[in-house]
Amino acid sequence: MHIDPKREVVQSKGGRIGMALLLVVFLLAIFAPLLSAYEPLTQTTQIFAAPSWNHPLGTNHVGQDIWSQLVYAARTSLLVGLLVAVLSTTLSALFGTSAALIGGAYDRIVMRLVDAFIIIPIIILLILLSLYFNPDLSGGSLIGIKVSIIIAVAGISLYAVRNLGWVGIFIVSPLIALVLLSYDIIPSTGGLIIILSLLCWQGGARVVRAQALSLKENTYISATRGFGASIWYIMRRHIIPDLGPILVADFVFCVRRAVFLQAGLAFIGIGDPNIVSWGSMISDAREWIFLDVWRWWLLPAGIALSVTIVAITLIGYALEPALDPRLRGEISAQN
Repeated sequence: MHIDPKREVVQSKGGRIGMALLLVVFLLAIFAPLLSAYEPLTQTTQIFAAPSWNHPLGTNHVGQDIWSQLVYAARTSLLVGLLVAVLSTTLSALFGTSAALIGGAYDRIVMRLVDAFIIIPIIILLILLSLYFNPDLSGGSLIGIKVSIIIAVAGISLYAVRNLGWVGIFIVSPLIALVLLSYDIIPSTGGLIIILSLLCWQGGARVVRAQALSLKENTYISATRGFGASIWYIMRRHIIPDLGPILVADFVFCVRRAVFLQAGLAFIGIGDPNIVSWGSMISDAREWIFLDVWRWWLLPAGIALSVTIVAITLIGYALEPALDPRLRGEISAQN
């Protein structure tokens, strides 16, 4: 692979716009306590108050400040999106490369599992799993998800900084800050993060396996095997580093998908009601759409969600040559 993700994003006009928009959303999420005078769930006596200096977007049906909910909801969407992307990309890399290197019955089992999950509509599985399993985590399961998150974030951060330079620092710094500042909502969103991660890695694994099958035919891989190197060593030192551009692109697409799915589940009422998200805000505002509050309640939440998804999509579009190098000339010509 001779695609540089940093160069693809920086040289693409859409990529630069996407990074700028996403940075604004990240800043809103990180500095939410400084940008809002109220906690998102704090109730006041002012119900359906119009926008004012004290309440920039007014209040909702129970007197909660809508602006506070808007900026704190950015934390929920970004945290779920990023952690799901970290875990699912890790699963894609492990299962895709191991299936290509080990082959045989293991490869067939993994690929049939991937096919099964791709065929089944993911939204139906999400609804069923979210309804039948408690989304809250505690005890050993909570410790397990936190340890997994720390390991996965550390691995992604190390790769980003070593291979993407200042762009990697740009990506890693907000991610680490967001995880640390939003650590208190992981128990309430951990179950959803696990479910989304287990259902979102299959497409990436198929792409990773296809590229790994090509890479393992290289002479240096055969030589490494001839010297007795283990499968894990070959994956860690040779295959996965060469798959970096594909994994970066897959990571971005997973973030977009997870943000959208989290908002969709919150919209239909699945999730912890004590966690504010853009999806739950849109759902609550919809019930009062016959009032004028939709202008400062429904519209801002919808715009914030749309801007975030568009920003991630633009970055993903700039990284498409990592998945299909044939697109590189076409995209460069358009920019």
